[in-house]
Amino acid sequence: MEDEVRRLRQRIFTASKAGDLARVRNLQKLMLRSRANTLQSVRRVTERNAGRLTAGVDGEVVLTPEAKARLVERIEHATEPFKAWPVRRVYIPKPGSHKRRPLGIPVIADRAHQARVVNALEPEWEARFEPRSYGFRPGRGCHDAIEAVYHAVKGKDPKRRWALDADLAGALDSSSHCRSVHGGGLEQAGFGLWDHVDD
Repeated sequence: MEDEVRRLRQRIFTASKAGDLARVRNLQKLMLRSRANTLQSVRRVTERNAGRLTAGVDGEVVLTPEAKARLVERIEHATEPFKAWPVRRVYIPKPGSHKRRPLGIPVIADRAHQARVVNALEPEWEARFEPRSYGFRPGRGCHDAIEAVYHAVKGKDPKRRWALDADLAGALDSSSHCRSVHGGGLEQAGFGLWDHVDD
């Protein structure tokens, strides 16, 4: 099952690298119809995901093999077109702060649908992304970004002599965005520029 999904993802990636968009679309449609993709997606959201025990607004948690089989059948043989349920809104504390941030918890069926679509779309976009992009990408993390920065600034005559630190989430909230657009400057918008990075 997992090998079939992995091979199909690789075919989508290869077609996207080659620029064959018609083939990419056909392979993505095949992935969305694939039973192996549905099985793997249900397994991911019911067994491997850290939030598998958290219910959405419908109160459903899928734990038993019989419930997983029913979820697979419900996803594959839907009688109506897919329509997402509302998310359950929970406020969780922000790390290092007394503020709380909202977290939306979808129902388990919506999570499985999202996982199915990720398997179809992710390989196409992985082939197109910038090679030095590290945020929210499979198989990449902050350790890869740190290594890339280290290699860019090491040595007597580094390729780069500055680094840009940007807090985009802070820059795009309503108050700081208004300050940055209307003369508040980059520093107020969460951007910092460091000159002459030392080893």
